[in-house]
Amino acid sequence: MQAVILAAGRGTRLRPLTYEVPKPMLRVAGKNLIEHNLDQLPDEVDELILVVGYLSGQIINHFGEEFGGRRVRYVKQKKLSGTAGALWLAKDLLKERFIVMMGDDIYSQSDIQCCLQHERCVLAKEVFGPIAGGRLKLDTHGNLNDIVEGVHKRKASLVNTGFYVLTEEIFRYEPVPLKDKKEFGLPQTMVKMAKDYPVKIEKATFWLQINDIGGLKRAHNILSKNSNGR
Repeated sequence: MQAVILAAGRGTRLRPLTYEVPKPMLRVAGKNLIEHNLDQLPDEVDELILVVGYLSGQIINHFGEEFGGRRVRYVKQKKLSGTAGALWLAKDLLKERFIVMMGDDIYSQSDIQCCLQHERCVLAKEVFGPIAGGRLKLDTHGNLNDIVEGVHKRKASLVNTGFYVLTEEIFRYEPVPLKDKKEFGLPQTMVKMAKDYPVKIEKATFWLQINDIGGLKRAHNILSKNSNGR
């Protein structure tokens, strides 16, 4: 099985740390962010495809052509074009069923295993209170139905974590442009796919979203105290 790791971003909100180090290579609890996720992937994942861009040489030099017994290949994203734009660059390398995940968020092995029980899946996190952004809507079978953008004043909402299990059929659909028309959204494109192919929603029990230095410190503290608690 293949896993695509999206790791091309500039990490501007983590400056000055990211002036010289790409965000996915920042270290927390003794490892870089990508390595934390590689540790959580099941043994059936035997090939990694890293979509790289900013300071890509550091990532390529670190992981090489093989890492942890897995083959590693690289796709360079010269211009940031959203999550769908990044995935489509790897289109010709992908076959059958595969994982897509962010290179700078941290997930758990148990949540990944739950997602892999389904042919196609989005890992979502339940958050409480008002949120701004995209809220996932489910159908009566617990499958992805829509993404509603805006400010949501609800007791609880499901938000996307950026972890997906996908099949080749995703590439039959035209990537959906976001508001600025410069980037294309993978979850928005999956909504189109979900009309023809069911996409299950699984709730995450563990997810560390690292957007800024405060989030990086929080991740370090959590993982240092309980590295096996995921």
